[in-house]
Amino acid sequence: MAGHSNYVPQSAAAKWLESRLPVISLVRGSFVDFPTPKNLNYWWTFGGILFFMLIAQIITGVVLVMHYTPSTGAAFNSVEHIMRDVNFGWMLRYLHANGASMFFIAVYIHIFRGLYYGSYKAPREISWILGVIIFLIMMGTAFMGYVLPWGQMSFWGATVITNLFSAIPLVGEEIRTWLWGGFAVDNPTLNRFFSLHYLLPFMIFGVVILHVWAFHTTGNNNPTGVQPKTKQDTVPFHPYYTIKDLFAIVVFMILFAWFAFYVPNYMGHPDNYIEANPLVTPSHIVPEWYFLPFYAILRAVPDKLGGVAAMFGAIAVLFVLPWLDTSKVRSGTYRPLFKQFFWIFAANAVALGYLGAMPAEGTYVLLARVCTVYYFAHFLIILPMLGFLEKPRPLPASISEAVLKGGAGKPAGATAAPDTK
Repeated sequence: MAGHSNYVPQSAAAKWLESRLPVISLVRGSFVDFPTPKNLNYWWTFGGILFFMLIAQIITGVVLVMHYTPSTGAAFNSVEHIMRDVNFGWMLRYLHANGASMFFIAVYIHIFRGLYYGSYKAPREISWILGVIIFLIMMGTAFMGYVLPWGQMSFWGATVITNLFSAIPLVGEEIRTWLWGGFAVDNPTLNRFFSLHYLLPFMIFGVVILHVWAFHTTGNNNPTGVQPKTKQDTVPFHPYYTIKDLFAIVVFMILFAWFAFYVPNYMGHPDNYIEANPLVTPSHIVPEWYFLPFYAILRAVPDKLGGVAAMFGAIAVLFVLPWLDTSKVRSGTYRPLFKQFFWIFAANAVALGYLGAMPAEGTYVLLARVCTVYYFAHFLIILPMLGFLEKPRPLPASISEAVLKGGAGKPAGATAAPDTK
């Protein structure tokens, strides 16, 4: 259900603007008067946290660019110049670098919340797909940003990942050459990555607007998965959720500040403080932590093309998730079997992250293959089957009754039939 603003302009200037460009009523309808389910918990605050982190990354990135030199001969030293000579440059760099990790922490929580509560199901398929597109662009942006300091891990990470594209039949070599801007990772590569790293966050911002528009059209999902039926099921977004989101952002900022000011290099790699050297290969090349599950999937497949296909397929499967889950009940709260498999999947994802950081040898490879098989089995086998085998718990008749009853039990007058509207 789309938000509708009750805004009535009072001043002559406001009436003049509203008759020509109703931007005030648009903002009020979307972020003030928008009817929001009254049972949203703190897992729903990560959307606001992500928007805050996106703005923080754009602002710190724009300022850092003023002092950065995208050249293989000067990039590493320009970063050191930012750290040592630019006023508060060290703070901007640490906020930006750790902000990427905070961004991914928030987005993974946001994604897993959507998976648990069925936020990808009708009528919110477009909102989910736009969210996956944002995630994909985020990954590209973060990878290109990791290359910019031009340290050892930056250079060799770029070399390994860009070489993967050569496995694509027919056009792989051409794609790799285009990414490199030549026949090796060098100055043209750095310039390409710098340009795209600067551009993509603004593309993310644009897709975020579409993402917000999409779920404002269909309305928010909620922990019960039951669509709001009356005005009693909703409250205005402001002040109820603006205050709640603000509190969550402040708490998240405390964690962010702790990393940025006390352990700023905890999630980085020490080899990246060594200037890139094409003649010296690091003993263990690993990407940033937020890529590790997909890196484990890539290395789990012995064939190069198969590994690339599996890695991209791990993200591609999310695009079709709304049609793979055959259950008509949205929320995992009412799905006892799904709940168990969800936590197994979450543990499996963490295991893939751990295995991605380990050497690609021995038991680690075997475990990575088992976890990779389970990752795809969850989406392609388990979810489709659960829709036919699982007996969901009865749904409440409305959000209000679920809130008043304080649980998922079947209140008087409730129906066991799932809400699919």
